[in-house]
Amino acid sequence: MARLNLLEETRFEKLPVTIYQDEFIASVKVAQRIAELIRYKQGRNEKAVLGLATGATPVKVYAELVRLHREEGLSFRNVITFNLDEYYPMQPTAVQSYVTFMNENLFDHIDINKNNVHIPDGTLPQDRIHDYCLEYERKIESVGGLDLQILGIGRTGHIGFNEPGSAPNSGTRLVTLDDLTRRDASRDFGGKENVPRKAITMGIGTIFKAREIILMAWSGKKAPIIKKAVEGEMSSEVPATYLQLSDNVEFVLDVDAASELTRFNTPWLVKDCVWDDAMIKKAVIWLSEEVQKPILKLTEEDYNSHGMAQLITEKGTAYEINIDIFNKLQSTITGWPGGKPGADDKRRPERAEPAQKRVVIFSPHPDDDVISMGGTFIRLVDQGHDVHVAYQTSGNTAVWDDDVLRYMEFAMDFNKSIGKETDHLEEIYENMRTFLEDKQPNQLDSQEIRDVKGFIRKSEAIAGARYAGLDDDHIHFMALPFYETGKTVKKPVTEIDVELTMELLQQVKPHQVFAAGDFADPHGTHIVCFNIVLAALSRLRETEAWAKDCWLWMYRGAWHEFATHEIEMAVPLSPQEVERKRNAIFKHQSQKDRPVFPGDDSREFWVRAEERNRDTAKSYDDLGLANYEAMEAFVRWKF
Repeated sequence: MARLNLLEETRFEKLPVTIYQDEFIASVKVAQRIAELIRYKQGRNEKAVLGLATGATPVKVYAELVRLHREEGLSFRNVITFNLDEYYPMQPTAVQSYVTFMNENLFDHIDINKNNVHIPDGTLPQDRIHDYCLEYERKIESVGGLDLQILGIGRTGHIGFNEPGSAPNSGTRLVTLDDLTRRDASRDFGGKENVPRKAITMGIGTIFKAREIILMAWSGKKAPIIKKAVEGEMSSEVPATYLQLSDNVEFVLDVDAASELTRFNTPWLVKDCVWDDAMIKKAVIWLSEEVQKPILKLTEEDYNSHGMAQLITEKGTAYEINIDIFNKLQSTITGWPGGKPGADDKRRPERAEPAQKRVVIFSPHPDDDVISMGGTFIRLVDQGHDVHVAYQTSGNTAVWDDDVLRYMEFAMDFNKSIGKETDHLEEIYENMRTFLEDKQPNQLDSQEIRDVKGFIRKSEAIAGARYAGLDDDHIHFMALPFYETGKTVKKPVTEIDVELTMELLQQVKPHQVFAAGDFADPHGTHIVCFNIVLAALSRLRETEAWAKDCWLWMYRGAWHEFATHEIEMAVPLSPQEVERKRNAIFKHQSQKDRPVFPGDDSREFWVRAEERNRDTAKSYDDLGLANYEAMEAFVRWKF
């Protein structure tokens, strides 16, 4: 019976899927399977032939293999490897080279024979690549083919660098990279313009010949493409869908990457559900959007014909359910994000008392506060709350180099205008110009350049916070040490990061904390900063009475918005408030027009923010609630 139930749950899935709680557990499991294969082959005095991938996805798999080698004696002397791909052109010594990646993450730490390592050569003249690729295929065949191929998946659905349009029988070849793939790689190269336009990749046909294929994916950022790859129709537009043709493939996912699969996202379509309040709210909103009717107009026929007959059977009539969910959505809307003084707060998202709250808004970068919750920020100040803003990092990697020279020129001219000596400034300026003229993509800036970039962003943040109504003593710059590497790759979080955050919280003793819950941030800073705040508050709650009564609200906006069913507080903005928020964002001039690291969204930050806020308001309007100009959305963290 359990087997039949699982088949029913997974009936939309066209290939096997294994899901683990997180990427750490999943990576260990995959590494163990690789180790078992190696040991099995060792026992038969045979070579284990592995197809390897690069990128963030397999990093923890390689780390576990290194641990198994060091601590458990796993030998790689009988292993032959073939990597999927390499950028073209690319020097093997370059930081972005997959040769460098594999050496740093695996090969330099194990006892593999380097003659058994094969990675596509990104240095060849283009007229030799065709023959080289044929030889790469022959080498794989000459050792008996791939025993196991591990894969990641790009957001275009590419496996290896087989971009949309790739044929299912394609072999190793030179390909042109999709623009989205290049945008995703831009941070590693110091800008998309530095990302190679081509790559050498194994073909889908080459991958198919492996006796076992494991595709791994972690995080909610991969969830949309995983749904297409697992449940969608086969199409050259999503090359990973061709894996549905293989009898030897398995997708290994964490919970977040699997979250949009039907059995998790809309489980009522495949099984009987436990209809708790959260599931009912999600399902009714989904139904309203699916049939394009306001919630109060949904009928029993709508429920029955969309897999939700069980809900009506267990919980009452469509009319009763509609009214209940409508009222719950209505109660999330408030113009009083700090609580409405003297009001009955039983159905309001925030407490009425104390009437004036102490508030800390944590902003990972110096502009996330106004981009993501600028309207609410301004309203909290206008309504008399004691608001502090804490900028967790300097954001000093996200300033254009020519802005540094412009500000230095301003400083020199100003000093001259008031009769001050400028020789020392001019010397620093000339050193900066010389450095920047020879600077390589992603090269670490000099300390003086990093300082100026940090000063630029600090001055902009102060201007934005002042515009929102804060006094200077309520504006805090934390410069958390984990970020201050000057590189796009940051240091691990340490005790100092948490202690600095605890000190600030102890100083203010807030009733409310707002923190960025925008974990789709492609650069990873938001989730790191959120986890620091969470760790600090969790520790303080063990001993501090005020901390036990402090509510933590998560905001989003710059990268990704909360789904409507998740929203617990929706703060409506008038047209005038939208304009004030826009003006606050405009104070961040270094991020105007085209920021250094825009992610995969080419819109300016203020445009993203306004359109997302309007989309949130429209979703409420479509569900049958009041029609506002815009809305900022929040979800409360449950300790």
